[in-house]
Amino acid sequence: MKTADLFNVGNESDARDSAPLAERMRPRTLAEYIGQPHLLGPGCLLRSAIAEDKLFSMILWGPPGSGKTTLARILANDTKSNFVSFSAVLSGVKEIRAVIEDARDVSGSKKKKTILFVDEIHRFNKAQQDAFLPHIESGLITLIGATTENPSFEVIAPLLSRTRVLLLKPFSENDLIAVVERALKDEKRGLGKSAIAADSEAIRYIAGLADGDARNALNNLEAIASLAQTLPLGQRIITKKFVQESLLKKSLLYDKNGEEHYNLISAFHKSMRGSDPDATLYWLGRMLTAGEDPLYIARRMVRFASEDVGNADPQALTVTIAAKEAFHFIGLPEGELALAQAAVYLATAPKSNSLYAGYGNVKDMINKTGYLPVPLHIRNAPTKLMKELDYGKDYKYAHNYADAYTPQEYLPEKLKGQKFYQPTESGYEKIIKEQIEIWQRKKDDSSENK
Repeated sequence: MKTADLFNVGNESDARDSAPLAERMRPRTLAEYIGQPHLLGPGCLLRSAIAEDKLFSMILWGPPGSGKTTLARILANDTKSNFVSFSAVLSGVKEIRAVIEDARDVSGSKKKKTILFVDEIHRFNKAQQDAFLPHIESGLITLIGATTENPSFEVIAPLLSRTRVLLLKPFSENDLIAVVERALKDEKRGLGKSAIAADSEAIRYIAGLADGDARNALNNLEAIASLAQTLPLGQRIITKKFVQESLLKKSLLYDKNGEEHYNLISAFHKSMRGSDPDATLYWLGRMLTAGEDPLYIARRMVRFASEDVGNADPQALTVTIAAKEAFHFIGLPEGELALAQAAVYLATAPKSNSLYAGYGNVKDMINKTGYLPVPLHIRNAPTKLMKELDYGKDYKYAHNYADAYTPQEYLPEKLKGQKFYQPTESGYEKIIKEQIEIWQRKKDDSSENK
């Protein structure tokens, strides 16, 4: 099972029209590779190892779309060793043994080392991972594993001690801008022959939406370009507004029929929001009589409990979940009364959409700022590797302080001081608001004393 069979190295034309854009635009050489300068910059360890064909056993750890498999393909092209690859999803100990036997043959007959790339290595169990150990020790194979999961938890300690963990970071916004721009210009593998142009604001917006994932950025670009190609030549210019509309068309699925269904649920929802228990019961009865799925109504009430009542009455969510379970337990017609009880409770509960608005603010901020790293002091650090990377350093354990509180920053540095949740004076939220104000005063006093 050679790399050429799996990756089709050197056996294809530059572009396969049937392949997705993200696949066509995969870098084939280090010169084409964008990002990961801490690993592949001039003089860096991995770049030097590739250039000298002296690869070491390693675990490539990074989020989806960060270039782990692409890097393996580049290694397949550049190494003079025997390169074999398989996926941990599809392979087991039997396949590992076959690879080891092949490696022995190649080592004996051709005097070549074997580099074994294992995608999703975290899916291998302990016995499967154990099978590599003696052959890494003897130098028969050089193992390159790829994983999206923390190796400290998913890779056995003996294997971890025999490999180097290389952390691949999410692509920066500038990296993704370069990826998108290259795909727009490339006439062989990209969109260069499609007469599509994009302004800088649109490109930056596409890059920002990708959240550090190059595959995501190119998939979105491909969807946008497919719509742009329906426009006349000379008008195929992608703007930020065009991106927003295109991605909405890509993801929005809805039923144009059944208008009355949506009218009734809207009336029910707005009657509860307006604190009218009589209208709430009426529209509930109308829907149930018309044959609406009672569990659909229950799901909408669970949503309402968080969206329109929220922490003004935290018990509302408990009541609606209980009503759903009660209906599921006793069914029709007796279960209708449990739904009616919950509906009236929601209609008469104090209202607050602060939770809904606060979470909306969070999602907006994530769309604007993308992936922001977790501050080191609040990262989990159960292993030696993670402690060496300063995970958990200087964390203050709240229970060691009076009232189990001490001023400490928990948001990413870029969002320091940001407020998303603004409780109202309604119901229990008034108590929450007072407590938050107490904590804020302690934070302010702490800042002044520094």
